[in-house]
Amino acid sequence: MTVMTKVREADAAPLDVVADFPAIPAGWAYLDTAATAQKPQVVIDAITRGYAETYATVHRGVYQRSADMTVAYEAARARIATFINANSQDEIVYVRGATEAINLVAQSWGQSLKAGDRILLSQLEHHANIVPWQLLAARTGAIIDVAPLTEDGRIDLEAVATILTPAHRLVALSHVSNVLGSILDARRAADLAHAVGAKILIDGCQSVARIAVDVQALDCDFYVFSGHKLYGPTGIGVLWARGDILSAMPPWQGGGAMIDKVSFAGTTYAPAPGRFEAGTPHIVGALGLHTAIDYVTEIGLAAIHAHETALVTAARERLSAIKGITLFGPADSAGIVSFAVGGVHPHDVGTILDEEQVAIRAGHHCCQPLMAHLGVTATARASFGVYNSLADVDALARALDRVTRIFG
Repeated sequence: MTVMTKVREADAAPLDVVADFPAIPAGWAYLDTAATAQKPQVVIDAITRGYAETYATVHRGVYQRSADMTVAYEAARARIATFINANSQDEIVYVRGATEAINLVAQSWGQSLKAGDRILLSQLEHHANIVPWQLLAARTGAIIDVAPLTEDGRIDLEAVATILTPAHRLVALSHVSNVLGSILDARRAADLAHAVGAKILIDGCQSVARIAVDVQALDCDFYVFSGHKLYGPTGIGVLWARGDILSAMPPWQGGGAMIDKVSFAGTTYAPAPGRFEAGTPHIVGALGLHTAIDYVTEIGLAAIHAHETALVTAARERLSAIKGITLFGPADSAGIVSFAVGGVHPHDVGTILDEEQVAIRAGHHCCQPLMAHLGVTATARASFGVYNSLADVDALARALDRVTRIFG
């Protein structure tokens, strides 16, 4: 029975949907969802149908199949808008992923920055929410400030309040840390940014599959996420921006589809969001993302968050009882547990765990500044999804017991 037909007794009930995921064989504990989520069969089927049965280009075809595919492609945009409570589907820009979305904002909206303007980031940001702003600062003379973390690994909003000045034009922060799992009070961060006249961008890669997101309630200006972390396909993602901001932004890539009229005397551009979607898009990716959103919505974000919270609690309890293991991040982290085994490189940890059929991530997780803050070069990271269970936590603990015996 698939999740589409299951009835949940309560949001806190453990999920039992692993059968929906054909790439997860029995006995394999996949604990790398923060890197990329496995795909449920319904998403795979939607992608297959898109290529095998209904495929055609969108927007410019005059034949019926093209018209039908255009309707489906734009229906996916409308579904995304509903999912994050955007005002309009015209606020949804398709991109390859969150990295491209952040670069789009930096290269388009960022053209308005000048020397002396300031950008505020935090110590726990992914490289994708650091490097584009560094490139922008190098071009414009803007200055980057970095907010510290609290002792348990949260963005210190008290410090943010003292750092922000009227010179700050942008605040860019992660909603959920991809290393520590710490959850940002995004509404308070937005209030602090707006109090000094700054815009705020929220990186929602780790949040949209775990907690309900309402961009209007958060009062942010930009929100970005990737489809593949939301149980959807790779190569598709979303930039949401307030309609008035998006309409005022210049295009960042030129080509087909983003134009109004082209001549050698000059070119005029399509209104948003088309202005930012040059070239043939990832048509079937949008269909897959639509189905993925339907899938997690059917389960319920509250149920997903409760399920992953229970797994994190169990994992932290089990791992803290193993000698030599150091845990990072807050106890209430969202679906993610990072740790180190004393005297053992995380890559060795990951290799031994793989021998025990436990798949984790080991490395700096594209967060080298955070690693420096933690005083390590890398960590091991277990991250949970809807398909995980307490049996996976047990498998993780058993495999780590073996690590400590080998290196003890």
